[in-house]
Amino acid sequence: MLTLPDSLRSAFKDPLGPVFTNTDALLAAASETATAYDRGRLLITVGDVVTYHLRNAGVEPAVAAIDGKTKREAVRDEISRVLSDSPNQISVTNPPAEISKEALISLREAIDDPKPVVLYITGEEDLLTLPAILAAPLGASIVYGQPDVGMVCVPVTPEMKQHADKLFTQFDGDTETARSLIATPTN
Repeated sequence: MLTLPDSLRSAFKDPLGPVFTNTDALLAAASETATAYDRGRLLITVGDVVTYHLRNAGVEPAVAAIDGKTKREAVRDEISRVLSDSPNQISVTNPPAEISKEALISLREAIDDPKPVVLYITGEEDLLTLPAILAAPLGASIVYGQPDVGMVCVPVTPEMKQHADKLFTQFDGDTETARSLIATPTN
């Protein structure tokens, strides 16, 4: 459906939000965002290692997009074991450097599901951060890993949605249809 153009790759080098190395500090920031929008904390994780860290802190993300890899290598056995214990897991295909229609539909359905959902991605999950920002309600937080730096916690605000949409529309492919697949009336 969408492909990352070479001209846009550098836009993903810098974190989209504050970087944390401490899970408790990250969770406090996510709670502040939720409180500012008068909602309960809603976390969406993109990446195996960040999902593992939150689970180890006793927090189950509402949606977790994982692919069994970190820095294109298989995750440690401990991480794989912890993440495989997910009762509500959906397998999704999303090729590297792309955002598939299947991934967008599954992400929207997972966000709408009242139970926690793990999207197990065959391919790569990295680019799902942008559609997660666009699909999530205001006050949610999207957490993804910045390799060798820490965990990025992106507060879903109107300004962040605008920024994510600006990047999203620069992808090659049918961005209008892609937007419609993740849209909700309250976005």
